Formats: sequence, structure tokens, C-alpha cells
Amino acid sequence: MSTDIRVAAAESEAVQPGRDGTDAATRSIPAGPRGRARVRRRVGTVLAWVALSLLGIVFVYPFVWLVSASFKPRSDVFDNRLIPETFTWDNYIQVWQEAPLALWLLNTAIVTVLAAVTVTISSAMVAWGFAYFRFRGRGVLFGLVLATMMLPGAVTMIPTFLIWNALGQVGMLTPLWAGNLFGSAFYIFLLRQFFLGLPRDLFEAARIDGASQWGVFWRIALPLTGPALAVVLVFEVQAVWTDLMRALIYLRDSSTFTVPRGLKSLVDAYGFGGEWHWEIIVTASVITTIPLIIVFFLAQKRIIDGVASTGLKG
Repeated sequence: MSTDIRVAAAESEAVQPGRDGTDAATRSIPAGPRGRARVRRRVGTVLAWVALSLLGIVFVYPFVWLVSASFKPRSDVFDNRLIPETFTWDNYIQVWQEAPLALWLLNTAIVTVLAAVTVTISSAMVAWGFAYFRFRGRGVLFGLVLATMMLPGAVTMIPTFLIWNALGQVGMLTPLWAGNLFGSAFYIFLLRQFFLGLPRDLFEAARIDGASQWGVFWRIALPLTGPALAVVLVFEVQAVWTDLMRALIYLRDSSTFTVPRGLKSLVDAYGFGGEWHWEIIVTASVITTIPLIIVFFLAQKRIIDGVASTGLKG
């Protein structure tokens, strides 16, 4: 009897009209265009997630394959199995014996830090000059700076080499980072757009309070551009860490090799025309890629904030 009473109460509640005169069954159905729009948004969201997931798999798969190959013996490197049939740690032991990998990583870290810090500071100084100061010919001069981005690297490669050779720096690490002391046109443009979005009254108030031009830049403007500076720093870290061209041009001895130049020497020695020790090459590639992944993982929030805020303030 009690069960029948509860069922009857539930049925009566289900058919009771709501405030808008519709019963519960009718209210559960999406109404008209608004309901169809909601369904379309949900379908679009699902399709976007599926597309992003597929793209993520496409981009991640090569690195997953590389990591998997580094745990395989030489005969199984190219068998395309993501889970090694024969799992071995010997490659990670042998690679340190076959190549001065620690020295290459140290050289690359030194060059990367010096290049990233110098180009970030120098580009910020030039960008601040174009954004804050008003002088005749500023637009023309800024246009010339941007025009340098249109010059192919091959055009300036030989003159730059002759300069460093005259200075006696060929065979050393200096040419790989010292050029960044003069800034980068792309980073100057990026930081200038950010500086232009900052309130100028803030800097004028600091000048009235007695701050010098350098003080306004170093103590006020630079801290406010933290996200954009992080973007420049991380972009340059990635560019220098993977730079092979300049290392091929200027480095002669294996004791000065950076990671890309060292990997090139491993390919020459153990890859094409060598002894075909591809397990050594893929293992060295994994080891040298991990630091860059860690940097991007730690700085991903800064990168997103910097790109987003720079785009809005541009």
C-alpha cells in the first residue's frame, strides 16, 4: 500500500504544471532555438576536443617513439613498437661512455643562459626606447629595425663569420651568444607592443617623484612586463638549445661542442656511413631533449599569459 501511495505521489508531481504552465516532462525537453543552440555548442565542444586530442597524439607520437627506441637493443630500434619487446638500460649507460655528453650539455647550458639573458635585456632596452621616447624619425628607425627580419640568414652569414674570425673567436663559444647583445628585431617588436599598452601616466608620475630614466625603466617598466619577458626568454632558450647552424660554422673541437653539434657528430660516427649504432643516437636525443621539456613545463603558464597579454595590448 505504501509503495502504491509513493508511486501515485510521484506521478502527480510529474504532471503538476510549473510556474510557466508546463509540466515536468515538457520542461525536460529543450525549448525551440535556444535548445538547438545549446546542443550545437555541446557538439562543437566535443568535436573540438576530439580534434585537439588527435592533433596531440600526432605531435606527441614521435617523442614517445624516440623514448621507446632508447630502451631497445640495436636490432629492435626501428620495429615501431611503442612497448619494447626487449627492454634494456644499457643504452643510457653506453651513451655516456661513447660521447662527452655531460660536457656538451654544460656548453649548451652556458650558451643558452648567456644568449637568453642578453637578448632579453637588450631587446627590452631598445623596445623601451621606441615605446616611451618621442623623437624625430622614430617611425622610420623602427621600420628599419623590422626590415632586418626580412634579411635571410645566409646574407649575413659570411660577413658575420669574417668579423668573428678577425676577432679570433672562431672555435670558441662566444659567437654563439655574443651577437644577442644587440637585441633581436622580433623581440624588440614584441616588447614594444607590450610597453605601449602600459599607462604612460605611471612613468610620468615616477619622473616627477625624482626617478631617473634608467630607474623608470628598471624599477617600474621592466617588472610590469614580466609575462612578455618570460615569452622572450623561453623562445630564445628553445632557439639557442636547438641551434645547429652556428655551431657547425664556429665550433671545431669536440670539447666546445654544444648539444646539436654533438648529436651531429654522433650521427656522422654511428649513423649514415658509420657503424649504425642508432640506439646510441636516439638515447642521446632523449637525454638532450628532456631539459627543454622541463623548461617549457615550468614556464607554460608564463608563456600563455605573456602571449595573451601581448596580443591584447598590441
